[in-house]
Amino acid sequence: MKINNITNHSKRSGISLLIGLCLLSCNEYLDIVPDDGMPTLETAFSMRTTARRYLTTCYSFMPRNGDHSADPTIFGGDELWYLIDPTSYDIPNFRIARGLQNATSPFSDIWDNMYKAIRVCNIFLENIPTVPDIPEWERQQWISEAKVLKAYYHFCLIRQYGPIPVVKENLSIDASVEAVRVSRDPADEGFNYIIQLLNEAIPDLPILVSDQAELGRITRPIAASLKAKVAVFYASPLFTEGNDNKTLKNRDGKRLFPDVTEDQKIARWNVAAEACREAIDICREANIELFQYSTRITIPDTIKLQQTLRSTVTEIWNSEIIWTNTQTPNIWLTNYEYAAMPNLARRQYPDNSQTRGNMGVNLKIADMFYTDNGIPLEEDKSWIDIDPLSLRTGGEAEKWYIRQNYVTAQMNFNREPRFYAYLCFDGGIWYGQKAETNDPNPNDLYWIACRVGGDQMRIDIFSGPITGYYNKKMVHYQTVFASASTVTHNFYPWPLMRYSDLLLLYAEAINEAEGPNGPRSAGLFESIDAVRIKAGVEGIKSAYGKYAINSAKYSTRQGMREIIHRERLIELLFEGHRFWDLRRWKEAPAEYAKPIETFNLTMSAPEDYYKRLQVFEQKFSDKDYFWPIRISIIEQNPNLIQNIGW
Repeated sequence: MKINNITNHSKRSGISLLIGLCLLSCNEYLDIVPDDGMPTLETAFSMRTTARRYLTTCYSFMPRNGDHSADPTIFGGDELWYLIDPTSYDIPNFRIARGLQNATSPFSDIWDNMYKAIRVCNIFLENIPTVPDIPEWERQQWISEAKVLKAYYHFCLIRQYGPIPVVKENLSIDASVEAVRVSRDPADEGFNYIIQLLNEAIPDLPILVSDQAELGRITRPIAASLKAKVAVFYASPLFTEGNDNKTLKNRDGKRLFPDVTEDQKIARWNVAAEACREAIDICREANIELFQYSTRITIPDTIKLQQTLRSTVTEIWNSEIIWTNTQTPNIWLTNYEYAAMPNLARRQYPDNSQTRGNMGVNLKIADMFYTDNGIPLEEDKSWIDIDPLSLRTGGEAEKWYIRQNYVTAQMNFNREPRFYAYLCFDGGIWYGQKAETNDPNPNDLYWIACRVGGDQMRIDIFSGPITGYYNKKMVHYQTVFASASTVTHNFYPWPLMRYSDLLLLYAEAINEAEGPNGPRSAGLFESIDAVRIKAGVEGIKSAYGKYAINSAKYSTRQGMREIIHRERLIELLFEGHRFWDLRRWKEAPAEYAKPIETFNLTMSAPEDYYKRLQVFEQKFSDKDYFWPIRISIIEQNPNLIQNIGW
């Protein structure tokens, strides 16, 4: 094993902290091999070029965001649904959504890989000072990059497993068995260490990368924004209202979730608000701002706004992107788009089976979007007497997002722009696939017909539609059917953080710290309103004042909390945030209690199709907030205490 050979050449470097595993397979992630075939620390850190390769190795452990077979946020929650059929390919993470998680072989288990990653970062940090031919400014930058990665890997672990063993440095090779058998550290210690690493790293990181080829490397905006997100997690109810985890203790009796007083909760939110503000300032210095789509061709304002909203994620390196995962291979995104897209060109290529459309958006997600007044459907005065499932025919006013003269449900009309940019539905327009032209004709654009007899109806057990709504947001509008057997994809790195996320975290932290009427209320409303206005809806006070049943909802902390939470769930939909946000807010049980529903997909007449059918009843209990630690790890290290309920 290459790393073991390396560490045997230098006791100073130490061995990895195995965290309950006596051996880990580690022969795939170090490529520095001298002429005799034996890698050594002297080889890895003998010159700048090989040290840089080792830094690249530190990046290589980034979690596989966007890979629906590895990323639990894709099919492990309640946003998206998949085919349940014994003859179809079963995605492991989809079993999480169906309540089949287990402690013997947990799905989406990152424990081993993240601790390998931390070990590699520690080896880099221990040895980079010895590299002779590197400028001191660059050495400090690389050290900071490794610290941010080490902080992020710790954060991934604590977000998923709760309190974890914190690895500040690797153990020496002559460490005793008892020294290796570590215990979990309290949540406070884990978060504080992560924030300490980020504080150490931020000053020596560049505000921007100097070369396009370096995009994806850690910068000051990335580190500051990660610190803001970590601080918000630390202040959130999951880690401050741990009544259900009071009994989680190490064998020595140390509690892993210490009590948090009300004053301490407010203090954490104040720290989080300040971290968000600092990150926003740094992002502005780097010219990171809310994205606006631009094009040389003439398109209607409605389409242009939808393009702004869709391209915020899929337009590579746009102005709103803070951090993307460049380690996500294109094949994962290819599979994602295949699952998300219906066969838009079935009339042109009826036998093209590349896209399956077997990723469906749950109906409760469609319900979640605002009306065109910027108010939740159930809170909008103008919707009090409207049945969302009643039928309506698309007309001239809706021609850019609903097919003219097509009958669809009332719930697809008069919704906010993100509804049409993020989703597609029976009768909905899907801009793209065809060549862009000036002043397009709405009747020439692709549209979706999901009912039986329509071009996108379900044709077999392996294809969609699954629920009646498609995930349009995460498919690049220039991903097109190129022939009867091929699809041309436009790839983009998966977004980890963007400016809208940061603005909404800031609004949330201010509200939790002081409510909506405190000294920082202007910053609160400016932040959330900036996101809303970009999305084509009015600011909070204006929209609620004119259209809401409870026109003053935003004036209380609880009311504003509900508004901010909903704004995050809409704005960041499908990007991996809902899965974690519902957990940190401790709102997952209520949301998961809402049934998984579809339309009646086997029907052709609209009055029969638009009936809601329950297909699954999800369950979420206290134990589901955190992953189980794999039983084999605990068997090898009895000092590790299992999470409650597993």
